[in-house]
Amino acid sequence: MDRRGAPPPPSTPDARSDSVVVLVDSTSKVERELIGAWIGEGGLTAELGLDAPITQLDLDAAAIADRLTGRGDDPLVVPVRVLWLPPARDGVRRVAFTDLAMFSNPRKPHRLAQRRLIGRAPDRHLILTGSPARLSELRANNPAAAALHEAGSSEPFARAVLRAAVVALERAERTVIGDRYKVPRLVAEEILDSPEFLRRLELIADRIGADEQDVYRRAEKALRELVAAQSRLVSDLFTQAMRPVHASTWKVESDDTGLCALRDLNRRYPLVFLPSHRSYVDAFVLGDVLARNDFPPNHVIGGANLRFWPIGPIARRTGTVFIRRSFGDDEVYKAVVEEYFGYLLAKRFNLEWYFEGGRTRTGKLRPPRYGLLNYLATAVRRNRIEDVMLVPVSITYERLNELGAIATEQAGGVKKSEGLAWLARYVRSQQHSAGRVYVRFGTPLSARERLAAHGDPLTVPPIAIPLHRTDTAAQPGETTAVREDHSETAELERTAVQRLAFEIAVGINAVTPITVNALATLALLGVQERALTLREVRHLLTPVLGYIERRDLPRGEVEALRDEQSLAVVLEQLSLARVVTVYRGGLEPVYSIESGAHLEAAFYRNSAVHWFVDRAILELSILAAAEAVVGDPVVAAAVEPITAEVVVPEAPHRQETDPLSEGWAEAYRLRDLLKFEFFFPDRAEFAANMTSEMLLVDPDWFQRRRDNTVGADILAKLTESGFMMAHRVLRSFFDAQLVVAERLAARDPSLEIDRKELITECVAVGKQMLLQQRLHSPESVSTELFTSAVKLADNHDLLAPAEAESASARKELTARRTEFAEQLREISRRISWAATLDPSNRPPAEA
Repeated sequence: MDRRGAPPPPSTPDARSDSVVVLVDSTSKVERELIGAWIGEGGLTAELGLDAPITQLDLDAAAIADRLTGRGDDPLVVPVRVLWLPPARDGVRRVAFTDLAMFSNPRKPHRLAQRRLIGRAPDRHLILTGSPARLSELRANNPAAAALHEAGSSEPFARAVLRAAVVALERAERTVIGDRYKVPRLVAEEILDSPEFLRRLELIADRIGADEQDVYRRAEKALRELVAAQSRLVSDLFTQAMRPVHASTWKVESDDTGLCALRDLNRRYPLVFLPSHRSYVDAFVLGDVLARNDFPPNHVIGGANLRFWPIGPIARRTGTVFIRRSFGDDEVYKAVVEEYFGYLLAKRFNLEWYFEGGRTRTGKLRPPRYGLLNYLATAVRRNRIEDVMLVPVSITYERLNELGAIATEQAGGVKKSEGLAWLARYVRSQQHSAGRVYVRFGTPLSARERLAAHGDPLTVPPIAIPLHRTDTAAQPGETTAVREDHSETAELERTAVQRLAFEIAVGINAVTPITVNALATLALLGVQERALTLREVRHLLTPVLGYIERRDLPRGEVEALRDEQSLAVVLEQLSLARVVTVYRGGLEPVYSIESGAHLEAAFYRNSAVHWFVDRAILELSILAAAEAVVGDPVVAAAVEPITAEVVVPEAPHRQETDPLSEGWAEAYRLRDLLKFEFFFPDRAEFAANMTSEMLLVDPDWFQRRRDNTVGADILAKLTESGFMMAHRVLRSFFDAQLVVAERLAARDPSLEIDRKELITECVAVGKQMLLQQRLHSPESVSTELFTSAVKLADNHDLLAPAEAESASARKELTARRTEFAEQLREISRRISWAATLDPSNRPPAEA
């Protein structure tokens, strides 16, 4: 009966034990009779291998305080309960809706049902004993409570013994029913009995000038609101009820090869699953995969917006923890969240949350949120846990039936609030087949190891006086001595958490597969509103499939796209989803993006777009290098054979530079401009990636560099590769940045900028620019893309107003904003050049 995080070793009573105390956990007279008969028949004596006097006590804090904690001898304490089992179905004991016909929970049957089961189904129950412990061991494991007992207060130690008994029984029960049913008990009681937490509440009360009892009541209320009161019955039934929502819609394909290793890790460390978030059913899909592989249910951290009836109360009983969207300055609530979070990790319960902060609206990963990672880092720094393993998870859908609402939000529409009506519409929308959903698990990351590698001091300052912290890594109520290096330490902690989040995102992307729909939409979004025949689509995708194969990228059933019949099926399914339109009135069907569905098409493409970003950057860098030698006859000679329409566009006047240096400089500029959209490695690794991409275009690149024969013929090499990616992958992001840049350049530099107002303006002006054909696709008019573009402008110090009284400051800010817009126009021009080099955008006779 060890209540600490690690499982206790089996206890072997020695010959000196002269008494046994059985703590009987029973809910009825029937269970007490079963346990009494079992003990009387020698069941406990045989199990312990010990013949000693036995005393039975109810598993109740008052009985324990009255008849156990004050004993002067050292009895062996053994918890016992009756375990009721549901009927076996296909070799698995689980609850089904048909079991409810008896109006009783098969895992906790009522008294009359218990009587019937004893006679009719004796295999449906067994007597369960938890790991025994001596009374002296229980005192040693709970020194604070034992000290209070010595001082005359027996209740805290009695509650500690009760909790230890419950934990021991739960562990014994899981050896029978499996880890899938690992659920926490008495969580709120244990946290509220923690001396460290009570001391922290006292410090908060002192700091905010509140009554200690009032702070305690607020903490207790917040804790009751947070704690997921898991129920095995509800978990079984809820899983069965919700499975049709996704099981009839998608065929789930999971890579389970790494799950055995994860289970081994889970025996020592808690796991935190961090999936990409594309749909409301993500948690059900992942939960099913883990349940099939006998993982315990995750505590899923979710937003309070989904706490509506009846989903909220049910979800809480399946392990969902609803956290308020905003804590404000509520230090008590923050302290409770941190304590509960640390408790779950210390008890080795697995967690799950969607660290992007919400569903992606664009199809690619959103920037991470750091709040919960900060709580995790705090638990590691304070040594509440030895370590925790972070598991990146990619959940990728071939098709999503909820994309219409997502596209509406991107175009500036208002998100509909969740509720019963919303749930009914959502379930109804999932009644159509949508292909496959791929679940992939990335390489687990050791939180302690990675935080240390990123420079986190992983130290805990000594307790002294309350410290008022304002950084995002700070934890309310934390106490420390005043230190001159505090701000430096806080910055190191903040940076380490951000880099850890970056690693998680890279881990998710690394296992995200390329789907057939991602490639189909990638093809059709890059042909400038032109329809393609089936043969043209296949011809366009063939070199891309070769590129994917050479790089050995993770992928779904994409090889099917080499076959015209299979490709036709993919396009027809996208047509049924109203993403692709098919015209059949001519000689043969032709395919294009459905009018008004560009955002939905971009969502599918963007699920795999990160695999092609380096290639797209390389293309634009090569074009920038070519412009460095504009006027050189070699350029014209190299370009002319490709097509008469392809010419080097007129570039702004610039001094002659080394083409290779200009190409590298452009690559780094593009990397900087896209840093809020994609997760780039450090400069050294990025340079290595660019070199690898160059070798795919020109395998003789190194030799040609040594021979100093690198010239404009690289344009021919690029075109010979059979495809271009810059206009397909990057155009929408740079077009959105251009809209923001132009709106900033047009603003009075002395005025404050309201970000929401600016984004609303960009949506309106972007629609106008689209009508004027200054933007190339509706996918550029997106609140998500404008939000990232505003962050980029802020990073370039273009948002903060200039001093109104300083004419030079206003002029300087306007000049920088104008220069930023001009830089983006230049990139847009190069992207258009890349599009003309793409064989799919040439006249059919030349393609």
